[in-house]
Amino acid sequence: MSDVTSVDGATAQPGPTSTDPGPAGPPAGPSADPVAAPSSAGPSSVAPWSPASSPVAPSSPASSPVAPLSAAPSSVAPLPTEGGPVPGYLVAEPDRLTRFVGRLYERSPRWMVPLAAVGCVAAGIGYTLLSDPTRSAPDALPSCLLKLTTGLDCPGCGGTRALWYVLHADLPAAARHHFLFVFALPFLAYLFVAWAGRQAFGWRLPELRISPKMIGGFLGLWLAFSVARNLPWAPFTSLYV
Repeated sequence: MSDVTSVDGATAQPGPTSTDPGPAGPPAGPSADPVAAPSSAGPSSVAPWSPASSPVAPSSPASSPVAPLSAAPSSVAPLPTEGGPVPGYLVAEPDRLTRFVGRLYERSPRWMVPLAAVGCVAAGIGYTLLSDPTRSAPDALPSCLLKLTTGLDCPGCGGTRALWYVLHADLPAAARHHFLFVFALPFLAYLFVAWAGRQAFGWRLPELRISPKMIGGFLGLWLAFSVARNLPWAPFTSLYV
């Protein structure tokens, strides 16, 4: 290697020739990843993961910001027990008459209430047979106040006379005085017999399933019948009693 003479005449010392090695290529070996394949010069610079070295601490019930469900206070007041008093309302004490009737009902035999109901029905039938409402005057007592003051038939006008004709087996005349009463009488009689037999003797007769729609329809028909029988035109005049 030749010496290099500077401009001022000094001679420079020879030195090593610098060469650009260029970009470093991948290291020789079976794997080029320094993490996956540690070098033979020393241990790997990437430590394996462990819970102690994790930056996120594991959650625990004590450090959790969300309280458990059982610890949350309930803002809903407990419901009253079935059959118990409603909170905030005072239960009125029964008077003497109510207590007397309650004790009488508890101590009476099971057939006493049906027998009393049968007695009431028998008294009504006896009064109808003895009074003969078909021959009484329109203003005879007891009389309908609506018919006595306005001359119009009330929804129940003609029922007593219809019962009198039913007891005498004259169904056409009974229907002429109160058609709906004659129509409903068999159902009412069956309901009464089924109830009285179950209360007094424990009978289990088939029950009539009467829905609220059926009751509403019957009441609507009764109202229409009460209006139609007071209309002053034929053939409605035949319904007036």
